[in-house]
Amino acid sequence: MRVTLGDPLALIPGFEQAHREQTATYPPVSPEEMGWQPVHTVYVPADRFDAGTVAAWGEAALDLMRRHLSRKDTARFFEMHEQTARAVHERVTAKLAAEPVEDLRIDFEDGYGGSPAEEDGHAVRAAEAVAAMHAGGTLPRRWGLRVKSFADGDPARSVRTLDAFLTGVVERAGHLPPGFVVTFPKVLMRDYLEQFAACLAALEKGLGLGEGELRFEMQVEAVQTLRFLDAGLAAALGGRLAAAHFGVFDYTASCSLPPHEQRLDHPACDHARQVMRAAFAGTGVELSDGSLAAAPASDDRYAVRNLWWRHVSLIRHSLADGFYQGWDMHPAHLVSRYVAVYHFHLSRYDEYLGRVRAWEERRAAEGGTLEEPATIRTVAAALRRADLALGNA
Repeated sequence: MRVTLGDPLALIPGFEQAHREQTATYPPVSPEEMGWQPVHTVYVPADRFDAGTVAAWGEAALDLMRRHLSRKDTARFFEMHEQTARAVHERVTAKLAAEPVEDLRIDFEDGYGGSPAEEDGHAVRAAEAVAAMHAGGTLPRRWGLRVKSFADGDPARSVRTLDAFLTGVVERAGHLPPGFVVTFPKVLMRDYLEQFAACLAALEKGLGLGEGELRFEMQVEAVQTLRFLDAGLAAALGGRLAAAHFGVFDYTASCSLPPHEQRLDHPACDHARQVMRAAFAGTGVELSDGSLAAAPASDDRYAVRNLWWRHVSLIRHSLADGFYQGWDMHPAHLVSRYVAVYHFHLSRYDEYLGRVRAWEERRAAEGGTLEEPATIRTVAAALRRADLALGNA
């Protein structure tokens, strides 16, 4: 073969460095390597949290489901095929009995009602409860706390609570149980992220933990935050940034939206989620949507079902937007969360499986579809995500 250029690499100085930076910033992950991500984060105010809270939420959710949502109702009320509805109902019932909460966050910020003088005591009691749950095998697979924001002007209070909580857990459990993450809210300045990461590094050293063992989630709760989100942020924080969570109510307030428009499916929220996705795509930073700030107005069937219908519609909107995790704030939310998530994954599972098999066998899928490689990677990733969410993996 005749060529004109003798050594193409000589014409591309700096390529190796650029490629190393690409791999570090956007680590390649195959669908088979995709890790588990919880479908939700449950927030419980620290002054109302104890070792029995998770079990109590599960029992309350199961009770609501038994009284207000039969298998037959599931198909009709949520517009599902009867066979899928039967599978969804059975899976949700089993999930609420076995693992009602996948990700727990003990809240010392917006949902917290304790005074500064009481916060030290609540941090110690929360640590005692977590250690007891770990010993009893009831601690969720992912867990942690949300501290106060540095934007409030008192970072020492935030770090003190985190320190007391972590010190208490490690002393009582003998180590830091797996799955820990801390939520860092209202990040109005990029500097706060680096300052908080430095505090985590100091705590690791003081507690004798492994380097990088303490990771955190940032909350995107203001328009200002969108201005400094970029792909280099995760690398700049030394791999400590585990996730970015969207805060719908603070964000919509920062946009000066009227109260009745503070909702997850508002176009302003759609835009914010797209900015988050563009900033963190391919970096390994997980994305989570926000919450529905509503509980059933009463215990009657109409009020409970009205809440479930609205919650399911919002979760479906998030899932269609590629946000596979959200926040839950009330036991009733657990029912609608799992109904929406399981229906989302089960309704197309067989179709996706058929498309992957057709690709592997070098034939057109059902309906004569000829797949693009990028599409098949997406379909395979969707199957992997479904298996993880449904407990098949």
